[in-house]
Amino acid sequence: MSGITLQQLAEMVGGQVVGDAQTTVFEALPLQDAANDCLTLIDGAQNVSRVNASQAVAVVTTEAYPQCDKPMLVVTDLHASFAQISQIFRPPQALPASGVDVSASVDSSARIGQGVSIGPGVTIGADCHVGEGCVLHSGVHLLAGCRLGSDCTLFPNVTLYDNTQLGDRVIVHAGCVLGAFGFGYQQRDGFHVRGAQLGWVQVEDDCEIGANTTIDRGTYGKTRIGRGTKIDNLVQIGHNCHIGQHNIICAQVGIAGSSSTDDHVVLAGQVGVVDHTHVGARVRVGAQAGIMRDVEPDQTVFGSPAIPRK
Repeated sequence: MSGITLQQLAEMVGGQVVGDAQTTVFEALPLQDAANDCLTLIDGAQNVSRVNASQAVAVVTTEAYPQCDKPMLVVTDLHASFAQISQIFRPPQALPASGVDVSASVDSSARIGQGVSIGPGVTIGADCHVGEGCVLHSGVHLLAGCRLGSDCTLFPNVTLYDNTQLGDRVIVHAGCVLGAFGFGYQQRDGFHVRGAQLGWVQVEDDCEIGANTTIDRGTYGKTRIGRGTKIDNLVQIGHNCHIGQHNIICAQVGIAGSSSTDDHVVLAGQVGVVDHTHVGARVRVGAQAGIMRDVEPDQTVFGSPAIPRK
Protein backbone atom coordinates (compact mmCIF):
# COMPACT_ATOMS: atom_id res chain seq x y z
CA MET A 1 0.00 0.00 0.00
CA SER A 2 1.00 3.65 -0.24
CA GLY A 3 2.66 5.35 2.68
CA ILE A 4 0.93 7.10 5.56
CA THR A 5 2.19 10.02 7.63
CA LEU A 6 2.79 10.03 11.36
CA GLN A 7 0.16 12.73 11.72
CA GLN A 8 -2.44 10.52 10.05
CA LEU A 9 -1.46 7.63 12.32
CA ALA A 10 -1.66 9.86 15.38
CA GLU A 11 -5.22 10.81 14.47
CA MET A 12 -6.13 7.14 14.07
CA VAL A 13 -4.72 5.94 17.40
CA GLY A 14 -5.15 9.07 19.48
CA GLY A 15 -1.42 9.77 19.83
CA GLN A 16 0.85 12.81 19.64
CA VAL A 17 3.76 13.31 17.25
CA VAL A 18 7.10 14.59 18.55
CA GLY A 19 9.25 15.56 15.57
CA ASP A 20 8.38 15.66 11.88
CA ALA A 21 4.68 14.83 11.66
CA GLN A 22 4.88 14.46 7.88
CA THR A 23 7.32 11.54 8.07
CA THR A 24 5.85 8.84 5.86
CA VAL A 25 5.99 5.14 6.77
CA PHE A 26 5.23 2.14 4.59
CA GLU A 27 5.36 -0.69 7.14
CA ALA A 28 5.25 -1.36 10.90
CA LEU A 29 7.78 -3.87 12.25
CA PRO A 30 9.35 -4.78 15.62
CA LEU A 31 12.77 -3.32 16.33
CA GLN A 32 14.69 -6.51 15.49
CA ASP A 33 13.14 -6.48 11.99
CA ALA A 34 13.13 -2.73 11.39
CA ALA A 35 13.85 -1.84 7.74
CA ASN A 36 13.88 1.24 5.52
CA ASP A 37 10.72 3.39 5.61
CA CYS A 38 9.18 1.42 8.48
CA LEU A 39 7.75 2.40 11.84
CA THR A 40 8.98 0.49 14.89
CA LEU A 41 8.27 0.53 18.65
CA ILE A 42 10.19 0.66 21.94
CA ASP A 43 9.03 0.13 25.50
CA GLY A 44 11.82 1.83 27.43
CA ALA A 45 14.80 4.17 27.33
CA GLN A 46 17.18 1.21 27.24
CA ASN A 47 16.23 0.60 23.59
CA VAL A 48 16.63 4.16 22.29
CA SER A 49 20.19 3.55 21.07
CA ARG A 50 19.00 0.54 19.07
CA VAL A 51 16.29 2.64 17.45
CA ASN A 52 18.81 5.33 16.56
CA ALA A 53 21.04 2.72 14.92
CA SER A 54 18.17 1.06 13.04
CA GLN A 55 16.83 1.80 9.58
CA ALA A 56 13.40 2.71 10.96
CA VAL A 57 12.20 6.22 10.11
CA ALA A 58 10.00 6.65 13.20
CA VAL A 59 9.06 4.99 16.48
CA VAL A 60 5.95 4.42 18.59
CA THR A 61 6.50 4.87 22.32
CA THR A 62 4.65 5.78 25.51
CA GLU A 63 6.90 8.74 26.30
CA ALA A 64 9.13 11.14 24.41
CA TYR A 65 12.84 10.40 24.83
CA PRO A 66 15.11 13.43 24.26
CA GLN A 67 17.98 11.16 23.19
CA CYS A 68 15.91 9.60 20.37
CA ASP A 69 16.82 11.07 16.97
CA LYS A 70 13.77 9.63 15.17
CA PRO A 71 10.30 11.20 15.05
CA MET A 72 8.15 9.70 17.81
CA LEU A 73 4.46 8.82 17.96
CA VAL A 74 3.62 8.96 21.67
CA VAL A 75 0.62 6.85 22.69
CA THR A 76 -1.00 5.64 25.89
CA ASP A 77 -1.22 1.92 25.10
CA LEU A 78 1.88 0.90 23.17
CA HIS A 79 0.94 -2.57 21.99
CA ALA A 80 -2.72 -1.84 21.28
CA SER A 81 -1.71 1.16 19.16
CA PHE A 82 1.05 -0.69 17.32
CA ALA A 83 -1.29 -3.57 16.58
CA GLN A 84 -3.85 -1.15 15.18
CA ILE A 85 -1.19 0.46 12.99
CA SER A 86 0.18 -2.92 11.82
CA GLN A 87 -3.26 -3.91 10.59
CA ILE A 88 -3.25 -0.93 8.24
CA PHE A 89 -0.31 -2.48 6.39
CA ARG A 90 -1.31 -6.12 6.93
CA PRO A 91 -5.09 -6.25 7.21
CA PRO A 92 -6.40 -9.46 8.76
CA GLN A 93 -7.65 -12.13 6.41
CA ALA A 94 -11.40 -12.21 6.02
CA LEU A 95 -13.16 -15.06 7.81
CA PRO A 96 -14.36 -17.89 5.60
CA ALA A 97 -17.82 -17.36 4.21
CA SER A 98 -20.61 -19.06 6.09
CA GLY A 99 -21.91 -22.30 4.73
CA VAL A 100 -20.94 -25.95 4.44
CA ASP A 101 -18.20 -27.02 2.02
CA VAL A 102 -19.28 -29.71 -0.42
CA SER A 103 -16.59 -32.08 0.91
CA ALA A 104 -17.73 -31.82 4.52
CA SER A 105 -19.72 -34.59 6.18
CA VAL A 106 -22.43 -33.43 8.58
CA ASP A 107 -24.65 -36.00 10.26
CA SER A 108 -28.35 -35.40 9.70
CA SER A 109 -28.96 -35.23 13.46
CA ALA A 110 -26.42 -32.42 14.01
CA ARG A 111 -27.72 -28.93 14.71
CA ILE A 112 -25.83 -26.10 13.01
CA GLY A 113 -26.41 -22.47 14.03
CA GLN A 114 -26.72 -19.40 11.87
CA GLY A 115 -23.63 -18.02 10.15
CA VAL A 116 -21.46 -21.09 10.69
CA SER A 117 -18.55 -21.80 8.33
CA ILE A 118 -17.70 -25.49 7.82
CA GLY A 119 -14.57 -26.02 5.75
CA PRO A 120 -13.28 -28.77 3.46
CA GLY A 121 -13.08 -32.25 4.90
CA VAL A 122 -14.82 -31.40 8.17
CA THR A 123 -16.78 -34.22 9.79
CA ILE A 124 -19.54 -33.60 12.33
CA GLY A 125 -20.96 -36.61 14.08
CA ALA A 126 -24.38 -37.53 15.39
CA ASP A 127 -26.17 -35.26 17.86
CA CYS A 128 -23.54 -32.49 17.70
CA HIS A 129 -24.52 -28.88 18.22
CA VAL A 130 -22.48 -26.08 16.64
CA GLY A 131 -23.47 -22.62 17.83
CA GLU A 132 -23.97 -19.59 15.64
CA GLY A 133 -20.97 -17.85 14.13
CA CYS A 134 -18.55 -20.75 14.60
CA VAL A 135 -15.73 -21.34 12.12
CA LEU A 136 -14.52 -24.92 11.57
CA HIS A 137 -11.46 -24.96 9.33
CA SER A 138 -10.44 -27.86 7.09
CA GLY A 139 -10.09 -31.29 8.58
CA VAL A 140 -11.85 -30.62 11.89
CA HIS A 141 -13.52 -33.69 13.37
CA LEU A 142 -16.35 -33.58 15.91
CA LEU A 143 -17.31 -37.00 17.20
CA ALA A 144 -20.83 -37.69 18.42
CA GLY A 145 -22.45 -35.46 20.99
CA CYS A 146 -20.07 -32.51 20.90
CA ARG A 147 -21.41 -29.09 21.91
CA LEU A 148 -19.92 -25.80 20.69
CA GLY A 149 -21.17 -22.43 21.91
CA SER A 150 -21.30 -19.36 19.72
CA ASP A 151 -18.38 -17.76 17.85
CA CYS A 152 -15.89 -20.58 18.40
CA THR A 153 -12.97 -21.04 16.01
CA LEU A 154 -11.42 -24.46 15.42
CA PHE A 155 -8.32 -24.39 13.23
CA PRO A 156 -7.31 -27.21 10.85
CA ASN A 157 -7.20 -30.80 12.05
CA VAL A 158 -8.65 -30.24 15.51
CA THR A 159 -10.30 -33.36 16.88
CA LEU A 160 -12.98 -33.32 19.56
CA TYR A 161 -13.81 -36.75 20.93
CA ASP A 162 -17.41 -37.53 21.78
CA ASN A 163 -19.33 -35.29 24.17
CA THR A 164 -16.67 -32.56 24.32
CA GLN A 165 -18.20 -29.22 25.32
CA LEU A 166 -16.92 -25.76 24.36
CA GLY A 167 -18.36 -22.51 25.67
CA ASP A 168 -18.65 -19.26 23.72
CA ARG A 169 -15.73 -17.63 21.90
CA VAL A 170 -13.35 -20.55 22.40
CA ILE A 171 -10.33 -20.74 20.08
CA VAL A 172 -8.69 -24.12 19.48
CA HIS A 173 -5.55 -24.09 17.38
CA ALA A 174 -4.43 -26.63 14.79
CA GLY A 175 -3.78 -30.21 15.76
CA CYS A 176 -5.40 -30.15 19.21
CA VAL A 177 -7.08 -33.28 20.55
CA LEU A 178 -9.71 -32.80 23.26
CA GLY A 179 -11.33 -35.75 24.97
CA ALA A 180 -8.89 -38.58 24.25
CA PHE A 181 -8.77 -41.42 26.78
CA GLY A 182 -7.02 -40.68 30.06
CA PHE A 183 -3.78 -42.49 30.84
CA GLY A 184 -5.02 -44.73 33.63
CA TYR A 185 -4.43 -48.49 33.87
CA GLN A 186 -4.72 -51.27 36.42
CA GLN A 187 -2.70 -54.46 36.46
CA ARG A 188 -4.75 -57.63 36.18
CA ASP A 189 -3.09 -60.98 35.73
CA GLY A 190 0.07 -59.29 34.48
CA PHE A 191 -1.75 -57.15 31.92
CA HIS A 192 -2.34 -53.39 31.90
CA VAL A 193 -6.10 -52.90 31.71
CA ARG A 194 -7.41 -49.47 30.78
CA GLY A 195 -9.76 -47.84 33.30
CA ALA A 196 -13.18 -46.39 32.58
CA GLN A 197 -13.37 -43.56 30.03
CA LEU A 198 -16.91 -42.35 30.67
CA GLY A 199 -16.29 -38.65 31.22
CA TRP A 200 -15.83 -35.68 28.90
CA VAL A 201 -13.93 -32.39 28.45
CA GLN A 202 -15.57 -29.04 29.24
CA VAL A 203 -13.90 -25.83 28.08
CA GLU A 204 -15.58 -22.68 29.36
CA ASP A 205 -16.09 -19.30 27.67
CA ASP A 206 -13.21 -17.25 26.22
CA CYS A 207 -10.51 -19.91 26.48
CA GLU A 208 -7.75 -20.31 23.92
CA ILE A 209 -5.91 -23.60 23.42
CA GLY A 210 -2.57 -23.68 21.59
CA ALA A 211 -1.50 -25.92 18.73
CA ASN A 212 -1.02 -29.65 19.37
CA THR A 213 -2.24 -29.44 22.95
CA THR A 214 -4.07 -32.47 24.34
CA ILE A 215 -6.70 -32.56 27.08
CA ASP A 216 -7.94 -35.96 28.25
CA ARG A 217 -11.51 -36.81 29.16
CA GLY A 218 -12.49 -37.57 32.72
CA THR A 219 -12.77 -41.11 34.00
CA TYR A 220 -16.40 -40.66 35.10
CA GLY A 221 -16.99 -36.90 35.17
CA LYS A 222 -15.48 -33.92 33.39
CA THR A 223 -12.04 -32.50 32.82
CA ARG A 224 -12.68 -28.76 33.11
CA ILE A 225 -10.84 -25.72 31.75
CA GLY A 226 -12.07 -22.57 33.49
CA ARG A 227 -13.31 -19.42 31.81
CA GLY A 228 -10.70 -17.17 30.23
CA THR A 229 -7.79 -19.58 30.62
CA LYS A 230 -5.09 -19.40 27.94
CA ILE A 231 -3.13 -22.54 27.11
CA ASP A 232 0.03 -22.53 24.99
CA ASN A 233 1.24 -25.09 22.44
CA LEU A 234 2.20 -28.67 23.31
CA VAL A 235 0.52 -28.83 26.71
CA GLN A 236 -0.84 -32.06 28.18
CA ILE A 237 -3.68 -31.95 30.72
CA GLY A 238 -4.64 -35.27 32.20
CA HIS A 239 -7.99 -36.83 33.02
CA ASN A 240 -10.25 -35.24 35.64
CA CYS A 241 -8.12 -32.11 36.04
CA HIS A 242 -9.99 -28.96 37.00
CA ILE A 243 -8.21 -25.82 35.81
CA GLY A 244 -9.42 -22.53 37.29
CA GLN A 245 -10.39 -19.31 35.58
CA HIS A 246 -7.90 -17.02 33.83
CA ASN A 247 -4.91 -19.33 34.17
CA ILE A 248 -1.86 -18.93 31.94
CA ILE A 249 -0.34 -22.30 31.03
CA CYS A 250 2.84 -22.02 28.95
CA ALA A 251 4.36 -24.42 26.43
CA GLN A 252 5.17 -28.04 27.29
CA VAL A 253 3.46 -28.02 30.69
CA GLY A 254 2.26 -31.43 31.81
CA ILE A 255 -0.50 -31.77 34.41
CA ALA A 256 -1.21 -35.27 35.65
CA GLY A 257 -4.68 -36.61 36.32
CA SER A 258 -7.04 -35.31 39.01
CA SER A 259 -4.93 -32.21 39.70
CA SER A 260 -6.48 -28.78 40.00
CA THR A 261 -5.68 -25.08 40.03
CA ASP A 262 -7.52 -22.07 41.41
CA ASP A 263 -7.94 -18.82 39.47
CA HIS A 264 -5.16 -16.65 38.00
CA VAL A 265 -2.44 -19.29 38.25
CA VAL A 266 0.63 -19.01 35.97
CA LEU A 267 2.54 -22.16 34.99
CA ALA A 268 5.71 -21.29 33.04
CA GLY A 269 7.23 -23.48 30.34
CA GLN A 270 7.82 -27.18 31.02
CA VAL A 271 6.28 -27.17 34.49
CA GLY A 272 5.25 -30.64 35.65
CA VAL A 273 2.43 -31.26 38.11
CA VAL A 274 1.99 -34.68 39.75
CA ASP A 275 -1.44 -36.26 40.05
CA HIS A 276 -3.98 -35.31 42.74
CA THR A 277 -2.21 -31.99 43.45
CA HIS A 278 -3.84 -28.59 44.02
CA VAL A 279 -2.27 -25.22 43.13
CA GLY A 280 -3.80 -22.25 44.94
CA ALA A 281 -5.00 -18.95 43.53
CA ARG A 282 -2.52 -16.50 42.01
CA VAL A 283 0.40 -18.90 42.32
CA ARG A 284 3.27 -18.36 39.85
CA VAL A 285 5.36 -21.41 39.01
CA GLY A 286 8.79 -20.91 37.40
CA ALA A 287 9.93 -22.70 34.27
CA GLN A 288 10.76 -26.42 34.57
CA ALA A 289 9.53 -26.56 38.15
CA GLY A 290 8.11 -29.81 39.50
CA ILE A 291 4.97 -29.52 41.64
CA MET A 292 5.07 -32.51 44.01
CA ARG A 293 2.56 -31.35 46.63
CA ASP A 294 -0.18 -28.76 47.12
CA VAL A 295 0.83 -25.10 46.80
CA GLU A 296 -0.84 -22.48 48.98
CA PRO A 297 -2.23 -19.31 47.33
CA ASP A 298 -0.19 -16.21 46.47
CA GLN A 299 3.21 -17.87 46.25
CA THR A 300 5.95 -17.89 43.62
CA VAL A 301 7.72 -21.24 43.47
CA PHE A 302 10.73 -22.59 41.58
CA GLY A 303 12.71 -25.78 41.28
CA SER A 304 12.02 -29.49 41.43
CA PRO A 305 10.56 -30.22 43.86
CA ALA A 306 9.15 -26.69 43.77
CA ILE A 307 9.76 -24.50 46.79
CA PRO A 308 8.85 -20.85 47.54
CA ARG A 309 11.11 -18.25 45.90
CA LYS A 310 12.19 -16.77 49.23
